[in-house]
Amino acid sequence: MKTTAMRTHMCGDLRESNIGNTVSVCGWVGRRREHGEKLAFVDLRDHSGIVQCVVDNDVDVRSEYVVRITGVVRARPDGTVNSTLSTGAIEIGDCVVEVLNSAEPPPFPVDARADEVDEMIRLKYRYLDIRRERMQKNLRVRAAVNSAIRAEMEKNGFLEVETPLLMPSTPEGAREFLVPSRKDHGSFFALPQSPQLWKQLLMVAGVDRYYQIARCLRDEDLRADRQYEFMQLDAEMSFVNQEDVLENIGRAVVAAAKAVTGVAPPEIERITWREAMERFGVDKPDLRFGLELVELTNLFADTEFKAFAGAECIKGIRVDAATYPDAAAYGRNKLDALTDRAKKIGAKGLVWMKVQADGSVESPVAKFLSDSERASLVSTMGAVAGDLLLLVADSWDTTVEVLGQLRNDIGRPPVHEGPYRYVWVTEFPLFVGVDPVTGRPRPGHHPFCHPHPEDLHLMSTEPLKVRALAYDLVLNGWELGSGSIRIHEPELQRQVFNELGISDEEADKRFGFFLQPFKYGAPPHGGFAFGIDRLTAILAGEENIREVIAFPKTQSGADPMTNAPTPIESAQLAELGLRLLPPPAGS
Repeated sequence: MKTTAMRTHMCGDLRESNIGNTVSVCGWVGRRREHGEKLAFVDLRDHSGIVQCVVDNDVDVRSEYVVRITGVVRARPDGTVNSTLSTGAIEIGDCVVEVLNSAEPPPFPVDARADEVDEMIRLKYRYLDIRRERMQKNLRVRAAVNSAIRAEMEKNGFLEVETPLLMPSTPEGAREFLVPSRKDHGSFFALPQSPQLWKQLLMVAGVDRYYQIARCLRDEDLRADRQYEFMQLDAEMSFVNQEDVLENIGRAVVAAAKAVTGVAPPEIERITWREAMERFGVDKPDLRFGLELVELTNLFADTEFKAFAGAECIKGIRVDAATYPDAAAYGRNKLDALTDRAKKIGAKGLVWMKVQADGSVESPVAKFLSDSERASLVSTMGAVAGDLLLLVADSWDTTVEVLGQLRNDIGRPPVHEGPYRYVWVTEFPLFVGVDPVTGRPRPGHHPFCHPHPEDLHLMSTEPLKVRALAYDLVLNGWELGSGSIRIHEPELQRQVFNELGISDEEADKRFGFFLQPFKYGAPPHGGFAFGIDRLTAILAGEENIREVIAFPKTQSGADPMTNAPTPIESAQLAELGLRLLPPPAGS
């Protein structure tokens, strides 16, 4: 029920069917407009919308006053209907106005004009910013996403369980927030980067299917799709394989999208990590546009061009003039800037070529290539007159990474534009690269991912070739989340730890509480977690997750409204057994 002791209707719910009814509405004064000497129009606003009220001109109500207005719903006079408002065909007349609270003039307009206000001001007065239609819509989109997820998970037999916020420090690849213990000086809790360990223990405990809309925290640099605090759907299932997990998580994502848009998204596509890197140069590919990487290594196998000769990998992208006319027509300054960008990412250089009307290529390096190499290049890349070709020759990982970033720089549209293209990326590497200090492999997702059964024989000889039963869900180039089938065999878990340079003794010290239960019969299990903030932002048409979080931090990690983080008193430090070091020089 939306009625209360003070109101009969929400402002935005009144329609022509209410004409003749006496109603009471409550809200904030949006605008007041004089109408002759005796009357004034007051736009009254609540989260549901705006309704026009005709009041006596001597009624003293101003912007953002909180009022209750009682009157009779009537049709607007001919020629005054406002088609942009859901209530635009009616107004409330014969009004009695009760001022519930006055208000100082707000620091910015509480309407769409606030979009142009500096974000620091909006966040300092976030409680005013949230009054706006845009923010109200975004928070209700978020609530619809959460509600749909909960309904779908429970329909499929998942049990909601809350896991601890205070836990031991565990290495998961991101920096943790630490909480000092008052009772045990020198010891710390960590705030969870995820409920990873807890949900696996719930599988050992026989819960079978767990889920939680979990708050997670990571002390990492902030950006458009990252905050210190974030919410994720966290789920785990017993006696499953990868397909079971993808199917169930896919249902939750589809339900959330349908709850917001009214239609189910297209079927979630599927691609392996290796294919994603080969074709798009990134492990979170945006499938909404072309500019795919083209393999050229064999084409230049016998080249005499020194920059290409002996290169491990040569790839290119074709910037077709029909789709990207501005980029294809780049002049020398912009091409030099692209080259600088490629070098900054890690390439030794960037080769560019422009295809001419006769099929020849214009390029500073064209003279170093044979006629057959130039012709084969144009043919292999499907290039036509006006196209721009960008080539990189380097190690495989550098080549694909550089071209993947250039592809996104040139062609990627805003994340919320165009169709929703969901894709599962599967078969991630179990290990990624080698730690330069220890000489040991580094974990891909985390050290609890199950190696691909087909690659177990490579664990001790070629660990970097081992695939994991790990998978990510990507939407329009944003990684929504990741998961894996977990290791449930204690000996295999120790083997993975050993490959990472974690001895049995160290593993027992750091993960003993987690490993010990596995001795008592852990079922095969797997799970997933995806970011609610990121999914909501895309569905709400936003480029930044701050716009779908009620009280976010700025990109620098500050809260302008509360001034957090703030210093604490020396007495509090002493109680915790802490002493502050002087700030680093130059800070």
